[in-house]
Amino acid sequence: MPYELVIALRYLTARRKQAFISVISAISILGVVVGVMALMVALGLMTGLQREIRGKILGTTSHVSIFRAGSEPFENYREVVDAVRALPRVQGAAPAVYGKALLTTSAGSAVATLKGVHPAQERTVTDLAQQVEDGSLNALDAGDEAIPPILLGRELAGTLGVGSGDVISVTSPQGRLTPMGMLPRVTKFRVAGTVHSGLYEFDSAWAYIPMAAGQRLFSDGDRASLVEVRIDDIYAVREVSASVLDRLGEGYLTTNWIVMNQSLFSALWLEKVAIGITIGLIVMVAALNIVATLILLVMEKHKDIAILVSMGASRGAVTRIFMLQGAVIGAIGTFSGAFLGWGVCRLLDHYKLIRVPVDVYQISYVPFTLLPQDAATVVLGALIICFLATIHPARGASRVDPAEALRYE
Repeated sequence: MPYELVIALRYLTARRKQAFISVISAISILGVVVGVMALMVALGLMTGLQREIRGKILGTTSHVSIFRAGSEPFENYREVVDAVRALPRVQGAAPAVYGKALLTTSAGSAVATLKGVHPAQERTVTDLAQQVEDGSLNALDAGDEAIPPILLGRELAGTLGVGSGDVISVTSPQGRLTPMGMLPRVTKFRVAGTVHSGLYEFDSAWAYIPMAAGQRLFSDGDRASLVEVRIDDIYAVREVSASVLDRLGEGYLTTNWIVMNQSLFSALWLEKVAIGITIGLIVMVAALNIVATLILLVMEKHKDIAILVSMGASRGAVTRIFMLQGAVIGAIGTFSGAFLGWGVCRLLDHYKLIRVPVDVYQISYVPFTLLPQDAATVVLGALIICFLATIHPARGASRVDPAEALRYE
């Protein structure tokens, strides 16, 4: 072991008259521990929140959506579905009909987004089948009944005060021409179950009906609003969209989950960066504590420094002694804080200890996910900051004049 490191560790564990130095060193280590731990918990919080929301959104919506350009009728959707399914990286494709409607019961009313789906094809593009409660997605296959089925979002069902088996009225703004003029279309639906996606925005304002019933409500004839596509890599949507347009030719447009949710994820990313920088200042404050500790140590050990220089120690060796001491403080604090931060993230995520209002944050609890690259960045950054904090005090120690330091001893 180099003698510089031996002396540095000796100074950190000083006893008796130099116990004050050990206390100051412990405080410096504690500052680094708190800073690193807080930064890791904050990054875990923002990453977990972003991943949870993204996962729930992608479980409810498709990765890529295909439209007809110029609001043209989408009548050849079956051919489009077959053509898209043959493309590489595509896992599934399904048509859908969308529209807004007023849902009315004796207990209340609400405006909701209705989505007409084919259950078998819908399974290939979303996780709707796993989100159905008190029923099954297969219930939407019974679309030829006198009263077609409907699946309501959990919160929407609570607003309407209905449960499985109840009948509701659905009024479409797209009317029908009668001798009395244009009248809205009113259709009765039987509640076949509820859907819980985990996102309040969907659970409170979305409902699902058979494709045929949706076409009767929102379109004239056998048409779809769009074709939804799921792929094997959620970050390859731009490449797949280009392939889709090349295959289909002119007259089609695409959008994807990144474009549709860009503002949300941009805000979450900005919050993550802002919180990381803000809490990272704690590490900077801890580095200032290291500077103060080393300056006090140099003042306390000026006689020892003079003796070392007199015995032949080089100025570089003196510099390394105090840089190693600061580096040891930083390393102990950084790795201890990293371990505690990782443990706190696991504990908070496993027991779901932080609950939040679902109508504000879309989720019921705050998840914590600490990415390896985030943890590595924090550890590396903290070590660099702590090392830089040692340079000035160490250089000051190397400039101590032995004659002046020993003159009055």
